[in-house]
Amino acid sequence: MSLLKVDRLSKSFGASRAVDGVSLEVQPGEIYGLLGPNGAGKTTSISMISGLLQPDAGEVLVAGHSFAADPQKAKRIMGVVPQELAIYEELSGRENLEFWGRIAGLSRNDARERTRELLAALTLTDRGNDPVKTYSGGMKRRINLGCALLHRPQLILLDEPTVGIDPQARQNILEFIGQLRATGTGILYTTHYLEEAENLCQRIGIIDHGRLLAEGTLPELQERLGGDRVFVMEANFENTAPDAWPGFRERFRIIQKSDRQLVVSAIGTRDPSDCLRELLSLPVRVENVTLKRPSLNDVFLQLTGRELRE
Repeated sequence: MSLLKVDRLSKSFGASRAVDGVSLEVQPGEIYGLLGPNGAGKTTSISMISGLLQPDAGEVLVAGHSFAADPQKAKRIMGVVPQELAIYEELSGRENLEFWGRIAGLSRNDARERTRELLAALTLTDRGNDPVKTYSGGMKRRINLGCALLHRPQLILLDEPTVGIDPQARQNILEFIGQLRATGTGILYTTHYLEEAENLCQRIGIIDHGRLLAEGTLPELQERLGGDRVFVMEANFENTAPDAWPGFRERFRIIQKSDRQLVVSAIGTRDPSDCLRELLSLPVRVENVTLKRPSLNDVFLQLTGRELRE
């Protein structure tokens, strides 16, 4: 049974459609990455799934039960880590954790014991009694994450938990998230960092303008662009229209075009060497051709026509 099932979730703000019919599932022991640029609808989706926003349409099921029918039961199963820090700067890390533990329903003794466990797991024991205002950005992010874990949730919603921190702090958080998954926790992970989704997530959904455009494992998404057959061509493509070249549209799909570069994927199951010969016979003087494995950014470009970070 899915820990989380989202069915055709939608939300509008005035005339703006922030989320448009999004459906997805998260299984136990799975990290599902919701990948998209800023403003794509990731945070709005998280807000509806966690009950912070009322959806205009659609349904959220947590461990098979309707969130709307019993919000408190759903909240006992899930932990939410918002993009904005939900911690008190004047309190210590230990005090923040104990406070959120009591809010989650733990007894005083249980909150203290669980806080000790989390400070150790987050490698913050030596700084646990210091005010959070003295912490680095990465340390604050770790405490923010810990606040959602006091009640040992089976499902965790992480809304861009590594935004704005240095690479070492990001790696520490990613390793900790990987450990959570190993215990059977289901995780919905929103990000606009390609490398995080590629390295961390078992399945990935690509969202833009509020719509889920594609989802699957990384190999499944790569296969959408011809598997191993993506070519980067360097030439003078200024004032050219490759789609108008005879037979081009039937053999190749344009991923990205600039005045000096054309990135295409092969259509069908032709051998890469055959594709290369076809590309070299095009009506332009090709200076260089590179064969590469398609990246998530290539998939995103094909689906949306823009760079992920735009």
